[in-house]
Amino acid sequence: MKRRSFLYIALGAVFGAGILAGCSGGGSSESGGGTGTTATGDSIKIGLVASLNGDQRPWGVDSERGVRLLVDQINEAGGVNGKKIELLVGDSNSDPQIGKSATEKLISDGAVVVLGEVASGITAQMAIACTEKGIPLVAIGATRDDISDKGPDIFRVCYRDSFQGPVMAKFAFEELGLKRVALMTDKKIPYSTGLSNSFRDYYAMLGGEIVDEQFYEGGASTQFNAQLTNLKGKNPDGVFLSGYFTEVGPIVRQASQVGLTNVKFMGGDGWDSKEIINSGGEAIVGGYFCNHYSDQEDRPEVKAFLDAFVAKYNERPGTTMGALAYDAAAVAVEAIKAVTGDVSSKSVAGALHNLENYKGVSGDITFKGQGGNPPKRALVVELQADGTQKPVKAYAPTDVK
Repeated sequence: MKRRSFLYIALGAVFGAGILAGCSGGGSSESGGGTGTTATGDSIKIGLVASLNGDQRPWGVDSERGVRLLVDQINEAGGVNGKKIELLVGDSNSDPQIGKSATEKLISDGAVVVLGEVASGITAQMAIACTEKGIPLVAIGATRDDISDKGPDIFRVCYRDSFQGPVMAKFAFEELGLKRVALMTDKKIPYSTGLSNSFRDYYAMLGGEIVDEQFYEGGASTQFNAQLTNLKGKNPDGVFLSGYFTEVGPIVRQASQVGLTNVKFMGGDGWDSKEIINSGGEAIVGGYFCNHYSDQEDRPEVKAFLDAFVAKYNERPGTTMGALAYDAAAVAVEAIKAVTGDVSSKSVAGALHNLENYKGVSGDITFKGQGGNPPKRALVVELQADGTQKPVKAYAPTDVK
């Protein structure tokens, strides 16, 4: 697709419907095993699976809000070729198998394309369900590298762990001057193990020393004193915590209690939730992590998105997933717009494969020639006491080659 921005908002206002391109299809749908869905009737159905309950609810709530904002803007502007976009929502309950079942339900209900999830473990199961039925999937925040290997029509609007791990390693070694770093990894989730591995490899290549790695199991562990005491004995300059905010906050708080102080704490995009300040307290303030964008950026796409989001929900998104979900919905609808003839899962997937230079809230997105993995930039942010994230340094994919 040609370069185009799908932000229908500018300073809170909706642009005219004239920018909508022609496309046919809609409403109630028919689906078959492996053949996908063809839309018929007066609307075009897209599905969303989000963690509306469970540990990852902050991401799920923002995901639904971001997608719904985009869908409402499209429909208020006249829809796509006069057809409304109908949003179907399923709750993964922060669980991979429930996420897969929710995906299967959305497909049976007629979704031509499915969006979600944030957690890579859930997204992997969604990808299996979508591939079995011939439905394209656009992941919101699933950064695990192998997600796009689950099928021919699996896309994502975020960067990958093989990028954000080296970004944080480079930042730690060159910007923070850390030469001895320890790792703390959630061995229960492949996201964490993969991110730790990518950090370790690049950090070692730069000349840094990994002095130790300790493990825990997310959801099962609440006390981390033993691991932290072991890390303290290795005298690291910094600690890279590759898990989710649900455990990272308590880990850092307990680190200060065992005397593991005067070290820099760092992590990946799994830190992204204001809840990490509540659970981590003062100890987590000043920690650095890799994120996809910042609501403090002055790009017009960011300002327009935030204005519209606040106008609709009376508050800014609590996590980056609001913006990424908005972008996921936008590229899906952009693909629907590009279809000539019937809107089907196959035609939408083909249009997604040709998407290039889309100007998203989270940055430029290109799928063409990328195997579903857009070459996105990453932004290192510093946690502030009020829960905001101060942008520190941006990295392009070419910066960590």
